[in-house]
Amino acid sequence: MSNTPVSTLNSLLADGAVDLDATAATWQDAITQAGAQLEREGAIDSDYTAAMVQSVVDNGPYIVVAPGFAFAHARPSEAVHRTAISWLRLREPVEFGHPKNDPVRLVVALAAADAHAHTDAMKDIARVLADASRRRALDEVSSVSELRDVLSDTAPKKSPEAAAAAPTVPSTSTHEPATDSVESKGKILTVCGNGLGTSLFLKNTLDQVLDTWGWGGFVSTEATDTISAKGRAKEADFLLTSAEIARTLGDVGVPVYVIENFTSADEIDRALRELYDV
Repeated sequence: MSNTPVSTLNSLLADGAVDLDATAATWQDAITQAGAQLEREGAIDSDYTAAMVQSVVDNGPYIVVAPGFAFAHARPSEAVHRTAISWLRLREPVEFGHPKNDPVRLVVALAAADAHAHTDAMKDIARVLADASRRRALDEVSSVSELRDVLSDTAPKKSPEAAAAAPTVPSTSTHEPATDSVESKGKILTVCGNGLGTSLFLKNTLDQVLDTWGWGGFVSTEATDTISAKGRAKEADFLLTSAEIARTLGDVGVPVYVIENFTSADEIDRALRELYDV
C-alpha cells in the first residue's frame, strides 16, 4: 500500500471512483460513466450526471480544458450530496468537438456541494496537467495507488519559458504594469459556464503567470460564470475564456480573449503580453 501523503485532490477521489481502462463510444457516454462512478459512491444523484451532459450540449466542449483532458461538471444542486471527484481514463479516446484539444482520453468529473469546497482540488489538477512529465504519467499509471502517487505531488510548477520571458519587476518596486492596450482596472475575469470548474483552471494558471511577472499585487483575478461575467465585465480589464463561452458572451464592452489550453502558462503569457501591450 502506498504511503503517499493525502492531497486535497486525493481526499476527494475515492478508490471506487477510478476507472483506468474504460470504453466509451461517445463523449456523452464518457461523461455518463464518470457520473455513474460518483453515483455509486453516493456523492450525487443521476440528475447531476444528466446536468453534466446537458452543460456541454448547451455550451459546447468548453470542458476540454487541455489536450486530451475533459473536466465534466455542472452547477451545485440538491442532486449533489457531497463534494467528490471521479477519474475515467479511456482505452480509446473520443471526440468532444473541441478544435484543438480533441481527442479526449481522460475525463475527470466534479460534484461540488458549494462554490468553494473544491477550489484546492482544482489547483491540484491544474498543476498536474501543467507538468508535462506528470501529465504523461496519468496516461501510464496502472493502479489507483500509482495514480495517487502522481496526484500527491502538488507543489506549484512555474513555466521555465514564461519565467525567462516575463519582465522583471523587483519585489520592492512600486512600478505598476504597463497598460497601453487597455485602461487598467486591476482585475481580470476568467469565465466558464458554471463559474466553478474550468474557470478555476484558467484562474490558477493566470495567477501563476502574474506571480512570475511580479504583477500579482497589482492585478486581481476572479473565476466567474457567463451570467455574472456579462453583468460585471466592465469591472475588469478583459475576460479570458474558451471559444464556446466567448460566443455565448458576445460583446460585453471589454476585450474577450480566447484561451485554448487552460493549463498552459505559455499561452496565457502571450495573451497578457498582447492585451497589455508588454
